[in-house]
Amino acid sequence: MKFKKLDVWKESARLCVEVYKNLGTLRDYGFRDQITRSALSIPSNIAEGEERESLKDSIRFLNIAKGSTAELITQLYIGIEIGYVEQALGRDLLTKATTISHQLGALIRARKKRNTNQS
Repeated sequence: MKFKKLDVWKESARLCVEVYKNLGTLRDYGFRDQITRSALSIPSNIAEGEERESLKDSIRFLNIAKGSTAELITQLYIGIEIGYVEQALGRDLLTKATTISHQLGALIRARKKRNTNQS
């Protein structure tokens, strides 16, 4: 399980736990379901990609994780604006999600470069 060694996986798993703990009692079930699914999708797709045999598959799942991070960021912004997410908490979660997005982007670029060098 090489995904457990990745800092981005560790950080995204912690972020997911924070989202669940802080928004788990939200009464808007649709919003709660969507934001928790986005958060859960990030470390899940990182893990799935790392367990794939091909570099191409790994990159594809990292891209899915990056897309889920963008979804989460969007939902956090909306949640803050409509009062579902307290501002200080929201800013903290946004900072963490943005950092994860940057880490994923760097990892994707590194993997693509490695993939090009293998061809």
